Amino acid sequence: MRSSNPTLRAFEAPQTWDDAHAGRPLSKAGTNTMTIGGTVTATSILLGICVAAAIGSWAAVSSANYAFLQFPFLLGGMIGGLVFGLIISFKPRTAQFLAPVYAALQGLFLGAFSYMVGNMVAAKVGASGSGTQIGTTLVLQAIGLTFAITAAMLFCYVSGIIKPGRVFRAVVVSAMGGLMLFFVVALVMSLFGNSTLISVYSPTNGGLISVGFSLLVIVIASLVLVLDFQWIDHGIQAGLPKHMEWYAGFALLVTLVWLYIEILRLLAKLRSNN
Repeated sequence: MRSSNPTLRAFEAPQTWDDAHAGRPLSKAGTNTMTIGGTVTATSILLGICVAAAIGSWAAVSSANYAFLQFPFLLGGMIGGLVFGLIISFKPRTAQFLAPVYAALQGLFLGAFSYMVGNMVAAKVGASGSGTQIGTTLVLQAIGLTFAITAAMLFCYVSGIIKPGRVFRAVVVSAMGGLMLFFVVALVMSLFGNSTLISVYSPTNGGLISVGFSLLVIVIASLVLVLDFQWIDHGIQAGLPKHMEWYAGFALLVTLVWLYIEILRLLAKLRSNN
């Protein structure tokens, strides 16, 4: 079995996972191995660090005295997050030490990015000076929807409403591959002066195709969450080492950040049409 989320490949055992496990409730394991409680704790800590860093980042870039930090937070958070994310992905044992750093870097990026989106929407609707207010509204809505979708996907997995078998995984993996290929093509075209495709990523592009694209990406990200839950479930059942709880928290954070960004982007597009 191959994960659509690269960070979760550490959960893959040499043998093939039995599809009969799909959809089974998350189960507990021994005290020296990965457990539900430990995974929830690690995930909660990482989310807390990310949110705290995002709040601090937002407060800084929205202040006249520290507005210059917006670009460093955006670039530093993105590049730093990528570097630490790759290290953790290839060396899962480092997750318990590096995942908190990754969460903080993602928080810095999200705070600056969210503030930037708010200002972009305010400028688009002709409400200059209201960027903070608009941004705050969009952020709160995006956070609420992110956790609502996460809870819904967890319920669907645990209850067996969604059973991620081989076909399900193949479809989601193919969709992920398609998204990555589309982004690369769009980026290359933009480098040659053609912004037709890359424009669908703009938070202020409220066109029908752009909004539809965002909805599609959100659906795919939501389905990836189901696969995340399945791999974590398999990891617990396999009795993986205790440090994998932090790796699981890191992997979930990767998907949650992606989902939040896409929801925020969609809300911004819809707000830009008003």
